[in-house]
Amino acid sequence: LLISLNMATRELSIDWKAYMDEVEGVINGTYDYIQLKGDTGPLVYPAGFVYIFTGLYYLTDHGQNIRLSQYVFAVFYLITLLLVFRIYHRTKKVPPYVFFFVCCASYRIHSIFVLRLFNDPVAMMLLFGAINLFLDGRWTLGCALYSLAVSVKMNVLLFAPGLLFLLLCEFGLWKTLPKLTLCAVIQLVLGLPFLLVNPVGYFSQAFDLGRQFLFKWTVNWRFLPEDVFLSRYFHLALLLAHITTLVLFVLKRWKRSGNSIWSILADQSERKETIIQTVLVLFTSNFIGMCFSRSLHYQFYVWYFHTLPYLLWSGGVKKLAHLLRVLILGLIELSWNTYPSTNYSSLSLHVCHFIILLCLWLNPTPALPSQKSDNKAKRH
Repeated sequence: LLISLNMATRELSIDWKAYMDEVEGVINGTYDYIQLKGDTGPLVYPAGFVYIFTGLYYLTDHGQNIRLSQYVFAVFYLITLLLVFRIYHRTKKVPPYVFFFVCCASYRIHSIFVLRLFNDPVAMMLLFGAINLFLDGRWTLGCALYSLAVSVKMNVLLFAPGLLFLLLCEFGLWKTLPKLTLCAVIQLVLGLPFLLVNPVGYFSQAFDLGRQFLFKWTVNWRFLPEDVFLSRYFHLALLLAHITTLVLFVLKRWKRSGNSIWSILADQSERKETIIQTVLVLFTSNFIGMCFSRSLHYQFYVWYFHTLPYLLWSGGVKKLAHLLRVLILGLIELSWNTYPSTNYSSLSLHVCHFIILLCLWLNPTPALPSQKSDNKAKRH
């Protein structure tokens, strides 16, 4: 981390400069998202990003004090670690020695936080804060923080299918609707200054689901011909695979045996998810999205890096040796650290993803708790 800080004073993040240019446009009175641009192109992040990085703009002398900005992101990094470790401590799924790999063994993650100053770590920090609130039973506040995370970067929506499933399980359909409404209202309030000027421009830029990625930056599809990578048919196939996999996990793995989909929509207070199941559903939902992503860029590693140990140690293959799990983590790290990506690095990443996904699929469906255990839990 200290090495990254020292390097950062000599190497200005291109994206950081673009971020500062974009928020400077807002500070100067431009609220039309179509007209907000930086060195790397137009502003493509929701309004929460604008507010947070406007604060950083003023804190770091209009973005010029790079060393101070690095210290701020180092604090973000430490907060993220604390939030992640608290999740791991609550679930007790991962052996302690794995924490070394989470906090010390990834140069790429340190670079994303304190060298490149991407907005991805800020979104993930807020996301892990929201998950901690979910584990504490503070679902409304957690949903509010989750929506704030989405307002920084749209990738947090990959957790949305899992979160929706958990909300329905915890509260039933009718009590879930106010929490979904809260999430939507937060997005509208944050985006209001821009929506009043150009609502179509705001939504088309901040939530552009059809954005085309450049082949030269892809980490996961390097082995494909570029024309296939850019093909809309390929993108639709990935979307179909993504949705199909999510549906299969909902029906066969997340849903407890003995429950129907209709019973999940009902309001049954005795049907509560355990802490372990809550984390597993959220992390798996995000991981499935990563597996079928149209393209993964290097900064996207932070989207799932801190969840990988939990997923590996939660798989249903009990005989999967600890050393093999660590080896998979190492291969994933190597794939993300290979620049530019190669056919072999991309293929190895997909192989590792497939192994993890297969292990998660083989994870037994949690049994429906007995009424006796429900009553005991309520007394506590």
